Amino acid sequence: MASAQPPNFSWVDPGKVAGLAMPRMTAHYQYLLNNGIKHLVTLSERKPPYHDTCPDLTLHAVAVHCLHGFGRTGTMLACYLVKSRKITGIDAINEIRSIRRGSIETREQEQMVVQFYQQNKV
Repeated sequence: MASAQPPNFSWVDPGKVAGLAMPRMTAHYQYLLNNGIKHLVTLSERKPPYHDTCPDLTLHAVAVHCLHGFGRTGTMLACYLVKSRKITGIDAINEIRSIRRGSIETREQEQMVVQFYQQNKV
């Protein structure tokens, strides 16, 4: 089956967690599978098109996307870094923005990451 990199795809934690815009072609799902991604978290109101064409890909965890892969995706990925690397919300936001330019688009999304850090610090 043909493979094509999904739009706005990048690894945040190589081999573990990636971000992307909504996959729109069967070839995008094949790319995920070819790169070891077997789970997909959908942060959009609707499921991505053709998601049922790849039964080996489960819709829930590891590669994260929303419609364009910036706001909700960046927010979730930053929270992941807060939890997994035990870094501050601001550091996580800065790291995600350096990896995925344009991520975490609103003040509310920034505040969510900071609040997530404050609620999870030991």
